[in-house]
Amino acid sequence: MITTACALAAAAGCFFPGSSAERELRLDAVTLPRGFSIAVYADNVPGARSMALSPGGTLFVGTMGEGVVYAVADATRAVRAGLVRVIARGLTLPNGVAFRDGALYVAELSRVLRYDDVEARLDGPSPPVVVSDAFPKDRHHGWKFIAFGPDGMLYVPVGAPCNVCEPPGPRHETITRMRPDGSGLEVFARGVRNSVGFDWDPRTRELWFTDNGRDWLGDDRPPDELNYAPRPGLHFGFPYCHGRSIPDPEFGARHTCAEFTPPAIELGPHVAALGMRFYTGSMFPSEYRGQIFIAEHGSWNRSRPVGYRVTLVRLAEGRAASYEVFAEGWLRDGRAWGRPVDLLVMPDGALLLSDDHAGAIYRITYRP
Repeated sequence: MITTACALAAAAGCFFPGSSAERELRLDAVTLPRGFSIAVYADNVPGARSMALSPGGTLFVGTMGEGVVYAVADATRAVRAGLVRVIARGLTLPNGVAFRDGALYVAELSRVLRYDDVEARLDGPSPPVVVSDAFPKDRHHGWKFIAFGPDGMLYVPVGAPCNVCEPPGPRHETITRMRPDGSGLEVFARGVRNSVGFDWDPRTRELWFTDNGRDWLGDDRPPDELNYAPRPGLHFGFPYCHGRSIPDPEFGARHTCAEFTPPAIELGPHVAALGMRFYTGSMFPSEYRGQIFIAEHGSWNRSRPVGYRVTLVRLAEGRAASYEVFAEGWLRDGRAWGRPVDLLVMPDGALLLSDDHAGAIYRITYRP
């Protein structure tokens, strides 16, 4: 039986299945479509989670339980990364990283920090500026993915402080946004249980995001979700409705699923869909361009584990049309040796993938 402590922090160090961290990288077990290959980009980044690339070519990587933020200098100039520096330590769940105007933004549990002129000080950054400390301190689903939108605003999600509950505060179960200086904080979307990845369609500049479904409704429901938010003010159903049409046993009688914005597409149940990116590069074949890649961290309490892979959602006329496996093999014989977290399209078109279980970053490429 999984302990309550691990249930609350399954993504933060309680690795299921297989509780002992296995550091051996088994990339020969990963299968990809014909013409694609995967290689180790960096294998010395313990707890590697969210990634952000600066225009100057520095890759920044957040973590959770490790409390550190990494920097990989000249990341765009090497097929395999070189020196990995720890540029910040002692932070509280510094999962989210974003870069803008020479500054690195880091999302902790309850605040967002800014490290100014960071690339000139990779060996010793200046103390950070607190951009905002207006976020709840609940550790359950308290880790945050952050990114700047096409509107210049910094988007910051606030997860549910529970498995399932109504929001105890005005910012719980939302995606918020604010100006780079922390002013103008507002709620963009509600009814979001736990989003740890989002991106904007490069053609329409509209937001898409993953959301993790609740636990303890059985192995096969509810699904995780890929959601589409073309405008602010939408409600995506949590905690009243899960997926397209599953009313919550406790809260579902208070609202019908028809009152909320349904998911763009239902993903696998309990796959823990985290990072997602539109593919904007030119290395991959044309049928992958403009499509959505999703990193599935993997289930932690399902009787038969699922996820631990990268999936692909194909769009047709701006709508999610299909959901398929792109890369798998991190789960072998019911045990995980790796857990995908975030994706990042590099300037050359390669796709980076972080793995917090193996402490590595991989590089996926295509060659006809």
